[in-house]
Amino acid sequence: MKNNARKHATQQSLNSAVWGVCDIMRRSNCAGALQYVPELTWILFLRILDEREARESEQAEAVGAAFSPSLEAPFRWQDWAAPYDDSLFARSAGERPQGWKRRELQEEGVQGDLFRFVNGDLLPYLKGLRNRPNAAPRQKVISEIMSGVERVRIDTERNFLDVLDRVHEIRAEAVDTTHVFTLSQVYEGLLLKMGEKGNDGGQFFTPREIIRILVRAIAPQPGETVYDPSCGTGGFLAQAYEYMRETAEAMTPDQIDQLKHHTFYGREKENLIYPIALANLVLHGIDQPNLWHGNTLTGVETYGGLFRNAPPLFDVILTNPPFGGKEGREAQTRFAYKTGATQVLFLQHIIDSLGPGGRCGVVLDEGVLFRTNETAFVQTKRKLLDDCDLWCIVSLPPNVFVAAGGGVKTNLLFFTKGRPTEQIWYYDLSDIKVGKKTPLTADKFEGFFRLLPGRENSERSWSVSRGEIEVKNFDLKAVNPNARKEEDARTPEELLDMIEAKGQEIAEALASLRDGQ
Repeated sequence: MKNNARKHATQQSLNSAVWGVCDIMRRSNCAGALQYVPELTWILFLRILDEREARESEQAEAVGAAFSPSLEAPFRWQDWAAPYDDSLFARSAGERPQGWKRRELQEEGVQGDLFRFVNGDLLPYLKGLRNRPNAAPRQKVISEIMSGVERVRIDTERNFLDVLDRVHEIRAEAVDTTHVFTLSQVYEGLLLKMGEKGNDGGQFFTPREIIRILVRAIAPQPGETVYDPSCGTGGFLAQAYEYMRETAEAMTPDQIDQLKHHTFYGREKENLIYPIALANLVLHGIDQPNLWHGNTLTGVETYGGLFRNAPPLFDVILTNPPFGGKEGREAQTRFAYKTGATQVLFLQHIIDSLGPGGRCGVVLDEGVLFRTNETAFVQTKRKLLDDCDLWCIVSLPPNVFVAAGGGVKTNLLFFTKGRPTEQIWYYDLSDIKVGKKTPLTADKFEGFFRLLPGRENSERSWSVSRGEIEVKNFDLKAVNPNARKEEDARTPEELLDMIEAKGQEIAEALASLRDGQ
């Protein structure tokens, strides 16, 4: 089918198109990001799916191959959502014009027919695809993306149609990627809105620069499997895909198929976030995101149909387990070292999930590193050093996660399974000032990547032996021996003068307040 969407030649144009849709939603019963992002997710996904399958159908026809679309009429975007246009037809004989079902619902029905069709026919059809005999992997993905959608949240059919028209103009091929971020990157920016203004969604997001640093340091390669046991919206998996696709030399068709279908695996517990992660990965180009829906630590499964062919062990793990969580006995019984601390249980899960020679990059709360007063913390860190080569710890500044609602001090840990740790190389960025308006940027890691290959010492880097760690009872916290201590050079008299001056300021302020009463 031909397409009648306009070209987005600038970043501003694409951003404006996406935010224009969000503006309609915000005034249509989806006031906050936690409401309008999930609603936009499933609508935008169905639009991109329709575009992708139209392209695949044309490619199959060109080489004389059969093509089976995921959706039947009238449940395709081109049937019920696209604006009516009798000059646009699908290639196969006997197809109706673009938007025929939409026109039928609008012009031949009565008010409310569109919502009745979407809520009563379309959504149940899409959610039921996974239960069909011999359901294709893509059909299972579609069902899971739609799993949390009970009804259209937008308040009126007029506003809903306005959203459909604007989304119809947004398509991957309409984006000039020489000058504009891909649609997936714009969507990621939208996802971050879910973590602002104190929304609970903040717990699901890792700053993109941190993700890119972890991926670059671990350097996943085509042919390796990549796993995130707490994947949130899929940021680590999406960035790993971008890295593998861009850094690999020309791949064979089989390697491309492997990359898109049998490389990326993840787990996510939250009902709101799981379908968004699937949609995000599909938008990035991962045709088959193998995501498991359920509680990673307890093993309680909500839906595991997309994870059934997952390998028992993985080549690469990239993750940011939730900070500060507490787990009950149901989770603790599945692990060798019992504790309620979520991150410690996740660390055990990560070690157990890595294959021989497997590599991991993980974000951890600094409390996990320095706590030695709880047996499970010490045992888990000993297991890490016994089973893996913990070759690097990066001490991040405070407030790296402040934009996502977390002010906790964090570290990046890098390790390889299969040989014990003899020495840990540390890199210290803890002195850098970071805030909501001054996030940590990639340029701060230039020295890290320059020194990493040789594990060289500098003002920011040093090495610690396994023996030194054991003497400290497996306290892994970064303590930079080269850090300059700032000393207060003021004399006692100067300090007293300062206190006296401040006291005078306070007295004057109080007097002013009393005079104003």
